[in-house]
Amino acid sequence: MGLKVALQMDPIGSVNIDADSTFRVAIEAQARGHSLFFYTPDKLAYREGRVIARGFPIEVRREQGNHVTYGAEVDVDLADFDVVWLRQDPPFDMGYITSTHLLDMIHPKTLVVNDPFWVRNFPEKLLVLRFPDLTPPTMIARDLQMIRSFKAEHEDIILKPLYGNGGAGVFRLGRDDRNLSSLHELFSSINREPLIAQKFLPAVSKGDKRVILVDGEPVGAINRVPQPGETRSNMHVGGRAEKVELTARDREICDRIGPTLRDNGQIFVGIDVIGDWLTEINVTSPTGIQELERFDGTNTAARIWDVIEAKRA
Repeated sequence: MGLKVALQMDPIGSVNIDADSTFRVAIEAQARGHSLFFYTPDKLAYREGRVIARGFPIEVRREQGNHVTYGAEVDVDLADFDVVWLRQDPPFDMGYITSTHLLDMIHPKTLVVNDPFWVRNFPEKLLVLRFPDLTPPTMIARDLQMIRSFKAEHEDIILKPLYGNGGAGVFRLGRDDRNLSSLHELFSSINREPLIAQKFLPAVSKGDKRVILVDGEPVGAINRVPQPGETRSNMHVGGRAEKVELTARDREICDRIGPTLRDNGQIFVGIDVIGDWLTEINVTSPTGIQELERFDGTNTAARIWDVIEAKRA
């Protein structure tokens, strides 16, 4: 029996159909006979006891430049759907948080993927703090002197926004770098959020591994290698994806964090591992499943839908 599926995501008309994970999830859903409805986060609303969205029924296809067909624009009650995907990209700001509060009101009668309560309480750079023995030395702070003392201890560090994404605003401050005060001043002029500092891991030159987990179980990984002279390996900033196998350490990390993810409704998760260290747990809008499928044939989207369909049965 087909499910009614709503996709809350950034504009689907502009996605890269060969890389976007939500598009791959949508293709798989349609192949299984599920109907699709698309809307952007700004079209989500609460009105007199109902959580509604304004958007479009859609059909998708893997055809460059002609990958989506829209039906007539309509307002829908999301409580009438079987599944809602929470898939817009960060930043994890108050708009994002408000979305999770509204979707909380229909979940779990309507299955929201990932569970919005725990998406809200599991920001990717904060969830890792529950597993300090798996992570490199890390500090969350806003105070400049505290960050300065962390840098003095570890000398070579990464500094980045706590709620950023895609490699934006990530800086490496080496042993003799004198830009900490200026960067702190810059970040402080943008918002009042803390920063995250981590000890720099030289192993990043060999790649930043993205491990995909479905319902708490690892299904595979890709390695993202930074361009020469670049610290960041994110594919948004030119990182190169390559095939890689899961190591014993990767599986150890997944064994530790998997039950927490599964027990809290985080069906589709991507973690970042540099060398032997866990650096992020991405629950908001993880990506990488199309690259994984091309490298080793793993159909992660099918595994995700197997889990969802079992929960809806």
